Amino acid sequence: MLASFEFDAVIADRGYDADSLRDLLAAQQVEAVIPPRSRRKHPRDYDRIRYKERNYVERFINKIKWCRRIFTRYEKLARHYMAFLHFASTLIWLKQNVNGP
Repeated sequence: MLASFEFDAVIADRGYDADSLRDLLAAQQVEAVIPPRSRRKHPRDYDRIRYKERNYVERFINKIKWCRRIFTRYEKLARHYMAFLHFASTLIWLKQNVNGP
């Protein structure tokens, strides 16, 4: 599945720390931002700052899941679905930035 997309980096959790995946990404000249598992004898380096940004994406997706209309995919047309996704994203952003914590 990774071969069909173009990207600069893959950010994943420890569960994807496999030599085969890292070798595939290195062959495609893609940066692997994957923390090493604790049982690795020789831990590999990774971009810790970039990995922390992954948390923002996961929290956003969790908030989007609270919108039942998006989660159950009521919209049949992709443009309507995307429009409601934008609307829900705007509401989440407003709640975070206008009303405060």
